Amino acid sequence: ASEARLYTFSPETLESLRKFRLGTSRASKPQAVIYMIDKETLEIKPKECKAEVFTSLREIPDGLPDHAPRFVLLSYPVTLNSGRQATPYVLLYYMPATANNELKMLYAGAKELMRNTAQVSKVLEVADEEDILRVEEILKE
Repeated sequence: ASEARLYTFSPETLESLRKFRLGTSRASKPQAVIYMIDKETLEIKPKECKAEVFTSLREIPDGLPDHAPRFVLLSYPVTLNSGRQATPYVLLYYMPATANNELKMLYAGAKELMRNTAQVSKVLEVADEEDILRVEEILKE
């Protein structure tokens, strides 16, 4: 509960999280939005003023910094190994090995709050482009 007092979400961000979650449940293609923590205000918000929506796993790394963590909300339609269709809604916890310790702590402290606020079903930790491109395999399991 202490995270909720430390980190904040603007009403606009909360609304965009809700709309993204509801709007992606029947999506036919992947959708992802990158979120960051403002170091000054500790507000969790989209990377861009108007959240850019990525529509493929290949695009996501281009939107991520090399040396700073980020949260990536991902809705990804897949055909499960069992043959069923599913659209998992997950949080990619992007933590590059080169991130400094202050940022690592900042994002680690907010991870559960982001998970709960975004109402994702699963958190996947990713460190680089290869990890991101493997997400589809993980989601099919």
